[in-house]
Amino acid sequence: MKKLKIYVPGIKFPSISLTGNYCSLNCAHCGRHYLEGMKKPARRELVDFCINLERSGGLGCLLSGGMDSRLKVPIDRYTEELREIKRRTSLKLNAHVGFIDESDLEWLRWVDVVSLDFVGDNNVIKRVYKVDKTVEDYLRIIELLTEKGIRVAPHITIGLDFGKVHWEYKAIDLLTEYPIDVLVLDVLIPTKGTEMEKVPKPSVEESLKVVEYARERFDGELSIGCMRPTGKWRLEFDWGAVLAGIDRLTNPPRKVIELAKTIREVEIIYECCVM
Repeated sequence: MKKLKIYVPGIKFPSISLTGNYCSLNCAHCGRHYLEGMKKPARRELVDFCINLERSGGLGCLLSGGMDSRLKVPIDRYTEELREIKRRTSLKLNAHVGFIDESDLEWLRWVDVVSLDFVGDNNVIKRVYKVDKTVEDYLRIIELLTEKGIRVAPHITIGLDFGKVHWEYKAIDLLTEYPIDVLVLDVLIPTKGTEMEKVPKPSVEESLKVVEYARERFDGELSIGCMRPTGKWRLEFDWGAVLAGIDRLTNPPRKVIELAKTIREVEIIYECCVM
C-alpha cells in the first residue's frame, strides 16, 4: 500500500471563524455549535494573529465561519488582509466557503485550497441546511474552481441525512467527473443542542462501505477528515479505513497509528488534511 499520511492540525494549523459565533443558518447537524471552538481574531487583528502564528511555529490556518445572508462565509471582505498575510508570512491558507461565485475570484487567488461541503441530494440539502439550493448549485462551484485552476477539496459527511446513509454514493460518482486531487470523507457526529442530538450515528460498517466505494471510484487521494465520532467507534472505523486504502487520516487514535505502522509507511503532518 502507499504511504499513509496522518494529519494532526492542532496548534500549528488552527481554525479561525471570521464571523465569531454568528451564522445566518441553523443547520440541523451543527446549530452553530462548531463555531464555538474556533479562534476568533477581530478583522483588525487577523494579520497580526497570522504573523504571530508563524513566529510560534504555525504552518497555516483554516479560514472559516458562519454563513451570511448571501449564503457565503464572508471571506471576500478580507481580500486585503489575505494579500497581506501572504506577503508577510509563508502560512498556508485553507478557505472553508459557502456558495461562492465569479465575484469571489479576486480573493481566492490568495488561498492555497478551498474546502467545500458537498451534498449530492436536493432533499438532504433542504432538510439539513434549510436553504433553497440544489446539487447543481454545488456542481457550479466545483466547475468554477476547477476551470480556474483553484484547488478544491470537497467534503462529504457520511450520515448527514439524520444518520441515514444513501446519497453519499451518488455524490462520489458526481465528483469523479472533475479534476479533484483530494476528497474528504467526514462522518456525522450527533451533536448536543442540535436537531440531530438524538440521531443514531452511522454504524462503522455502513460508514466503511462508503469509504470502500470512494476508494474504488476516486483516483485522487482519499482523506478521512477531522469530523467523526470518537471513542471505540473511531478506533474501529479508522483501522478499517486504513485497511481500505485511504491516503490521509486526521487525528486518529494512537493505537491506529501504531497498527498502521505495521503494514504501511506512515508520515505525520501538522496541517489540515487537504494541504
